[in-house]
Amino acid sequence: MQMTLGEHLQLTLFGTSHGPLVGAYLEGVPKGIKIDRDEIQKAMDKRKPGGKFASKRKESDNVELRTGISQETTNGEKIEISIKNKDARSSDYSFIPDHPRPGHQDMVMLKRTNGEADLRGGGTSSARLTAPIVAAAAIIEPILSKLGIKMEAHVSAIGGVEARPINQCPEKWASESCQEIRCQDPDVAESMIELIQSQRKSLDSIGSKVELCISGLPLGLGEPWFDGVEPALSRAMMAIPAARGVSFGHGFEVVKMSGSEHNSAWGGTNEKPILEGENPDGALAGLATGSDLLCSVAFKPPSSIAKEQLTLNLKTNKKEILAVRGRHDPVLGPRAVSVVEAMAKLVVCDLIIRGGFFNE
Repeated sequence: MQMTLGEHLQLTLFGTSHGPLVGAYLEGVPKGIKIDRDEIQKAMDKRKPGGKFASKRKESDNVELRTGISQETTNGEKIEISIKNKDARSSDYSFIPDHPRPGHQDMVMLKRTNGEADLRGGGTSSARLTAPIVAAAAIIEPILSKLGIKMEAHVSAIGGVEARPINQCPEKWASESCQEIRCQDPDVAESMIELIQSQRKSLDSIGSKVELCISGLPLGLGEPWFDGVEPALSRAMMAIPAARGVSFGHGFEVVKMSGSEHNSAWGGTNEKPILEGENPDGALAGLATGSDLLCSVAFKPPSSIAKEQLTLNLKTNKKEILAVRGRHDPVLGPRAVSVVEAMAKLVVCDLIIRGGFFNE
């Protein structure tokens, strides 16, 4: 099965949630990129489980770089990223494969592989495999920094509780609640927390949305049609486990707008054209305009819930009650923030290298 993202900068995932490790091969990284292991670990700590609103699975997520590094600098060869699984608890999945979970990949992967797949914890489809994605993004971060490109995401909605747009919120976490829930709007952070706690008490989960702002993209970055900035980002974002929708700029609100309302006039100069108006498009025809690019990713409620559900048991061939035990997230947005940022970094870096915007 294909598990590769990118054309020049390619990321290929491997491993399973309850196997010995997860990892990735990262190819196409220019030589001479300094490896900052402290920054890599900081990125891993933002993503890893065990937080207040996440699964209680405890993973240290220590990253091993087995190839492609010489004297703490990339050497232009393939980088192998390896992260050991140390706190897998396979007994939580004793009901698999006989009783596939609703809303999960158990049934489709079981049939796809004729029963050969490791389904524990989601197997190869698990969000556990976002760990090497975050590690890979931290490795290529210096490319973005050199070009002045910044990625910043936050939780913009949990259930019906919605935050202000990220570019209207304080730049830093305004409170402890904001930091815990990864939402930059202090006016709604507490309400988000209360909603999550309510769903958790009901043995249920809740949907969420992450908003991303990319600033500093060079004018003209991207490829026409299928590898434009937005199509490339869409493919990567929709690959994140449980992602159910991606929108850019004004999103689906454009349905209610006229052309004169939506269009942003060009200002500035011949040497430095600038799109004017409120929230102008960050990309047109797949090419970056130089304005901030706003992207929102919607995530479904986590499928593994302790609430009883009536679903097919393959052993008895009857619908029976299933209540999923174990350690699972009640909401995905807070942990997805770092993954959304990482996906964007990998996609943009690929386009940068392909488009000749980065000189080694």
